[in-house]
Amino acid sequence: MTNEKGLPPLLEVSNPADLKSSIHNSLESIRDLLLRRPDHEELGALTQQVERLLTEQGARLESINRDLEAFNYSVAHDLCAPLTRICGFTQALKERCGARLDPEAIDYLERIHKSSLHMNELIEALLELSQLSYQSLKKELVDLSAIASETAGELSQGMPERRADFVIEPKITTIGDSRLLEIAMKNLMRNAWKFTRLRETACIEFGAREMGSGRACFVRDNGVGFDMCNAEKMFQAFQRLHNSAEYPGHGIGLTTVQRIITRHGGRIWAEGEVDKGATFYFTLTPA
Repeated sequence: MTNEKGLPPLLEVSNPADLKSSIHNSLESIRDLLLRRPDHEELGALTQQVERLLTEQGARLESINRDLEAFNYSVAHDLCAPLTRICGFTQALKERCGARLDPEAIDYLERIHKSSLHMNELIEALLELSQLSYQSLKKELVDLSAIASETAGELSQGMPERRADFVIEPKITTIGDSRLLEIAMKNLMRNAWKFTRLRETACIEFGAREMGSGRACFVRDNGVGFDMCNAEKMFQAFQRLHNSAEYPGHGIGLTTVQRIITRHGGRIWAEGEVDKGATFYFTLTPA
C-alpha cells in the first residue's frame, strides 16, 4: 500500500508482535520503488520517508518496552505481599501446631516455606532487573580492575576453604555508571566462582584484549563450561544450563549483566566448552 506520491505510509503498529513484519513490509515496498523509479526526486523523498520511519518506529518500540517493563514491575511488586503472607502463615502454623503434626506434614510445611522464600527472591531480582531500564546513567570514570579485585577478595573471604587463583589485569577503566557496572562485574565474577566450585583450584581471570571491533574485556574461568549451542540462551531470564540443585541461583544474573552492558552501548557474548571453562567477553567505551 502506498500514498498519493507512490511512497509507503509510515507504520501503524499497535501490537509489538507485528512490529518486525511491518517494518520488513515497508522496507520491501521502498526497495521495490527504488528498483522501479530511481529518479533523483523520488530518491530524496524515499530518504526522508526512511528517516521518518526509523524515528517513529524507534520511538514506538521504546514506548512499548517502557510499557512492558512497567507492567512487569507492577506484577512483580503486587506478588510480594501474598508471598510474604504465605511465608508468615506457614511458619506460624509450624510453630503452633508442629507438635501435633507428623514428620511428613512438617516436611510439606518446610517445602512450602522454602519455595515461598525462593519465589520472593526471584521477584526481588525481577524488580531490580526492571529498574535497570528506568535509571538514568551517570558518566564517570570506573576502574573495572578495582571492582574485580575487591570482588575476588570478598569471594575468598566468604569461603576460605576453597583454593583459587585470581589473575586480574590492572588499570582497566571505562566511562559509565559506576553502580551499574559494579553490579555487572560482581555478577560475572560470582558466576565464575560458582561454576568452578568443583575444581581443586579455581582459576578466574579478568582482563582485556584487542579484537577486530576494538577492545573487549573478559572474565574467564576453568569451570564446568557449557555447550556453545546454548551460548545465546544463557542470557535469557530463567534459562538454566546446569542443575539448579548443584549450582543454585536466580537465573537472571547474566540477563542483568547483558541489560547493563547494552545500556552502556556495548555488547556481551560467551565462549566455552563443556568441562573446559567459559569466557564472557563484553565491550565498553575505554576511558
